Amino acid sequence: MKTIQTEIPEQLYKKALALVKDGWFRDEKDVFAEAIRRFLDTHRPELMEKFIRDDVEWGLHGHD
Repeated sequence: MKTIQTEIPEQLYKKALALVKDGWFRDEKDVFAEAIRRFLDTHRPELMEKFIRDDVEWGLHGHD
């Protein structure tokens, strides 16, 4: 397990704590680990590359 240190807006931290308080997560570390995992799952490099290629193709040829 790797430990990181970062700063986040107070409101974001309060929302994370509310999820913990409501029983959705064990602690705020789990909230942020899940958030990062979901972000990385939805922003895979191969998807990004496909979107870029599609945009370039559309820009060059104008096909919808």
